[in-house]
Amino acid sequence: MVNQVDPITLEIVGNLLLSVAEEMGITLVKTAFSTNIKERKDCSTAVFDAKGNMTAQAEYVPMHLGSMLDVVNEVLKRYPTDSIYPGDMFVTNDPYSGGGTHLPDITMVAPVFETDKLVGFVANIAHHSDIGGMVPGSVSPDSTTIYQEGLRIPLVKICSKGELIRESYDFITLNTRTPVERQGDLDAQIASNKAGVRRLQEVVRKYGVDYFEACTDALLDYAEELMRAGIRSLPNGTYTFEDYLDDAGTHSQDPVLIRAQITIDESNAIVDFEGTSPQVPGPLNMVYSGLVTTIFYCFKAVAGQNVFSNQGIYRPLTVKAPKGSIVNCTLPVPVGQRIDTSQRVVDVILGALSKVAPERVLAACNSVVTSAIFSGTNPNTENYFVYLETIAGGSGAHAFGDGLSGVQVHMTNTSNLPVEALEREYPILIEKYALRTDSGGAGLHRGGLGIQRDYRILTDGLSYTGLGDRHKFAPWGINGGKEGSPGIFSFAKNGKEEIKLSSKVSELPLNKGDVVRVSSPGSGGFGSPFERNPELVLFDVIDQKVSVEKALEDYGVSIIYKNGTYSIDIEETKRNRLGVLQNSI
Repeated sequence: MVNQVDPITLEIVGNLLLSVAEEMGITLVKTAFSTNIKERKDCSTAVFDAKGNMTAQAEYVPMHLGSMLDVVNEVLKRYPTDSIYPGDMFVTNDPYSGGGTHLPDITMVAPVFETDKLVGFVANIAHHSDIGGMVPGSVSPDSTTIYQEGLRIPLVKICSKGELIRESYDFITLNTRTPVERQGDLDAQIASNKAGVRRLQEVVRKYGVDYFEACTDALLDYAEELMRAGIRSLPNGTYTFEDYLDDAGTHSQDPVLIRAQITIDESNAIVDFEGTSPQVPGPLNMVYSGLVTTIFYCFKAVAGQNVFSNQGIYRPLTVKAPKGSIVNCTLPVPVGQRIDTSQRVVDVILGALSKVAPERVLAACNSVVTSAIFSGTNPNTENYFVYLETIAGGSGAHAFGDGLSGVQVHMTNTSNLPVEALEREYPILIEKYALRTDSGGAGLHRGGLGIQRDYRILTDGLSYTGLGDRHKFAPWGINGGKEGSPGIFSFAKNGKEEIKLSSKVSELPLNKGDVVRVSSPGSGGFGSPFERNPELVLFDVIDQKVSVEKALEDYGVSIIYKNGTYSIDIEETKRNRLGVLQNSI
């Protein structure tokens, strides 16, 4: 099919489809009501062909691909094409029926017609800050079944021939603590799909229905060939790695094992999760579509960075996971915090591939979506609110440089909520927002730093739910690099007597003057710390990324502070580094 379309046209059409998805994303963000979407951009958009294959995805949140991966196929299964009309729109969020990977992610799909022929679909997904359930925010470490996590929306029409179906719309908004906010975000999703339909129709009209279909088929084939070429560049063989999640939540404090075996066989890759933990009585379980999406991300990052992000990438990949395991769970276990399991899967895949391609992978990142959820009544508006924030952390060092500090990694890509926007909308004051000194793992290349964010509560009667991980199992380094610092949650009643909390906290009562501190994990280093240029260590000390004490302990670099200036004690540094090298011989 690739040969039927010239390469220049193929490139143009691929980028046109990407521009359709990107315009949908911009529309969604610009018209959204909640801070979680309009500020943090916790949403994604994609374009599909008429057969349900994803042909383009905008660069928002990789995990959301799992929420959209099967949804068009579900539409085609449940609704014969002769019952789908221009102006129709479908909505769902149910992980167990192909509608997503957890309940707060609501997906909307719209068909695209040209001259009465179905030529494709557009879809968007948005994380709604509350969709009902046992706690505000709809994710709780106390949950034992998905029924405690909120409303499960089956695949239903929300628009018919361009008209809103009020019953579907009202059913969703009635089952949330923040109905006005939900209405605004649902309206934004509808507007996003309408923009996507218009733009995709323009592309189809430009090339004609038949040639457009040839182009989308060719894009899928092209992505497959490029991915196969990338896999062929990896040595044949079988590689294994394992890592742990801290625990499953309130009901189990035991570590949760994630184990993967990767087999590279010419242009094919098989990823097998035999030996991984069974599903757990907590929100960390992940449905199979989420697992496949995670593997998609890993191989695109390692072997196909320049490949169009479409469903053709999947063809060379085989993903095996025991049914009933934490990475291929079954009804009715909860899945609200499945993103942290996905992040650990990434670490395991990259850890396995670091054995044969260390120049292509990162040391362990913070690899968690550290979430802080505050809720209560805002005395300034007398309205109930649910404020969701995810705190960034360190990105792992790599063969070519230091890791990034204070960034979201891997399966998430949301922005932070600016302090000014937060304090304007909620009764919360940010007392500190800073990088955590010494949280990046030492190495020839230093790991990125985590973040400390302190929230002072300005009114009585609020609650805090904290969802984190890598508080017990620190981010590992590679090629001799040291591990980064683990995360920490803490609470100070009236700002005094700080108490350490577990990595998963449910509805902690808060009153005026209380302070919640969220410290996200750093990341691992790459290579021996004693090979790092002492001048770079000095710069890190000046920038408060590394303390004077850790410069000496981890890097052997002696830093002197005199007359307001930092400098290197060259002779002592030589002695320190020489002693270590001699002891290692």
